[in-house]
Amino acid sequence: MDFPEALSCPVPILSHDTVQLAHGAGGKLSNEMIDKIFLPRFMNSTLEKMEDQAVLENPGGRIAFSTDTFVVDPIFFPGGDIGDLAINGTVNDIAMSGAMPKYLSVGFILEEGLPFETLHRIVLSMEKAAKLAGVQIVTGDTKVVNRGSCDKLFINTSGFGFVPNGVNISASNLEVGDKILLSGTLADHGMAVMTTREGLSFQSTVESDTAGLNHLVQDMLGVSTDIHALRDPTRGGLATTLNEFASSSAVGIQLYGDTIPVKENVRGACEILGIDPLYVANEGKLVAIVPSDVADEMLEVMQDNEHGKSATIIGEVTDRHPGIVAMQTGLGANRIVDMPVGEQLPRIC
Repeated sequence: MDFPEALSCPVPILSHDTVQLAHGAGGKLSNEMIDKIFLPRFMNSTLEKMEDQAVLENPGGRIAFSTDTFVVDPIFFPGGDIGDLAINGTVNDIAMSGAMPKYLSVGFILEEGLPFETLHRIVLSMEKAAKLAGVQIVTGDTKVVNRGSCDKLFINTSGFGFVPNGVNISASNLEVGDKILLSGTLADHGMAVMTTREGLSFQSTVESDTAGLNHLVQDMLGVSTDIHALRDPTRGGLATTLNEFASSSAVGIQLYGDTIPVKENVRGACEILGIDPLYVANEGKLVAIVPSDVADEMLEVMQDNEHGKSATIIGEVTDRHPGIVAMQTGLGANRIVDMPVGEQLPRIC
């Protein structure tokens, strides 16, 4: 696998080629790792103070806050890696409230023996993702654990942003007649990770869709602030997200099965592994529930954004079968789309 970013930015010269337990001890080696690996990539006026906390400006109003931990295996996969996944995942969780993400913290748990070349590649990826999303990493932490105590590295990201006045997005807001919009193809991320892990190959590579969606959400809010619900369907996929919506609002959801987009290579991977794309994680897609009178205009704006080019209307909210998600099949019959039982794809984020 090629890593052009790493080739254009050489690995800094450190006292060791791999992470040592002493790199987590707070002494000279810790400072060397922070100074040469992290600060050059994440530097800003807040972080450079090197305090144990970040003191930030608050313009007033409501704050959206989120935290997540990333343990994906493998840490590199087609279309992304654990680094940009960590940034994009937290950015998207904040954005789904309608907030514009602003600040992130990053915590690393590093396994003794991790090559600094690997860590450097991941930090470069995080830097790029943060710049694309327009967020600053303002504080962080590193811990080093014994070999075998974690799998290479885990990353925790927390962050917050500011919610505009007049925006009230919640899973409990659905109303009968609302339309359901999906920003693009399903199951890309989960299948990219799974096929890499299993060593499966196809004529065209299955790539993750990991991406920050905050700018897409802002475009949508420019059409109307009356977005009833937003969610990025990660673990459990679209099926889990829609079941949570239906339950929270005590309404039914009717899907149009033939309108739900899935790439052919992704569909093939799902068939080989016996997995329904509706239940597979996505890391660069969102599902929106909006009033029917703004759905068409909202769809046009989504399709004008690079992360919504394949957006489509996939269903509607109904007063039939409250609390249940149903999908119309190609034969015209309905099938229940229930919550998944157990974890189909462990460690995909």
